[in-house]
Amino acid sequence: MESGSSVGRSGHQLVVRGREEPDQRLPIADVGQVVIHGYAQITTQALQLCSERGIGVHWLGFGGVPVGSLAPSAPSAQRHLRQFRALSDPAQTLPLARRLVVAKLESQLRYALRSTRGDGERDHAIDAMCERIRDALRRAAHAEAAEELLGHEGTGAAAYFEVLAKLFSDDLGDEFKFDGRNRQPPRDRINAILGYAYGMLYREALQAIIAVGLHPGVGFYHRPRSSAHPLALDVMELFRVPIVDMAVIPAINRKTFDPSDDFQVFPGRVLLSALGRKKVVEVIERRKVDTWRHSVVGYSLSYARMIELEVRLLEKEWMGEGGLFAKFRLR
Repeated sequence: MESGSSVGRSGHQLVVRGREEPDQRLPIADVGQVVIHGYAQITTQALQLCSERGIGVHWLGFGGVPVGSLAPSAPSAQRHLRQFRALSDPAQTLPLARRLVVAKLESQLRYALRSTRGDGERDHAIDAMCERIRDALRRAAHAEAAEELLGHEGTGAAAYFEVLAKLFSDDLGDEFKFDGRNRQPPRDRINAILGYAYGMLYREALQAIIAVGLHPGVGFYHRPRSSAHPLALDVMELFRVPIVDMAVIPAINRKTFDPSDDFQVFPGRVLLSALGRKKVVEVIERRKVDTWRHSVVGYSLSYARMIELEVRLLEKEWMGEGGLFAKFRLR
């Protein structure tokens, strides 16, 4: 994560070299992924070792925006052809997109209701925001086109982030003021944290898709508009609330992040410092190992494993065992 640091190879180990700290040696058998942040580097020899062992290498910009990935796999051409055929058919993609948006909006609504449940009645303004999410949810469930879904998703998300603004402690001060979601570049500290965490979630979804053997470039809801893979963007929508929002917001309220040391503030944009990025990584990595009982399989899985499970359930949609994708919900 440190600018000027590098990842090299020594035999069957990866060696992380910083500018000041001692070298860190990691046996390749203990490495799940390599993530290069900002101006850190990785050598050709290290890339070759990762490729041989099927270990993904991902490059992220300073704001957590995905730059590119090397994710080795040996997928079946027939598997990809089945995916391409299925996800080229609007009769297949629209119901999947509708189910995805409904699942996302339900997660947002349930978290908003749970987080604003106090000893007395809920604030009328929050009730109105939650009702807007409910309305978007009802409309999304009956949408007849992807463009319609996008509109309902956007309406629900706007109301959801208005609720989120009410969840931050008054003790945080003006440095952590939140007026809604913004990105590319983030204009406040909370959006800098959220953006970086969502970038990490995208990478997890991408890794799971490739591990299962699907092609991340062909999705059913998002359309190619950047270097980000549409199917990875689709899958990560299911996990924005449980993996990122439910971990990051309490961490901010616990004053995990220092308004000075953990951020770099520029005119019109705010970025995480190296220390701030490390803290976000720690928060999300801890959340990934938390477990949740998945309603489809009937037993508890870590969130990291759950992402891969959802990708496998997605593939069943065009393999004759549909109806299981995007079914898990927050209680």
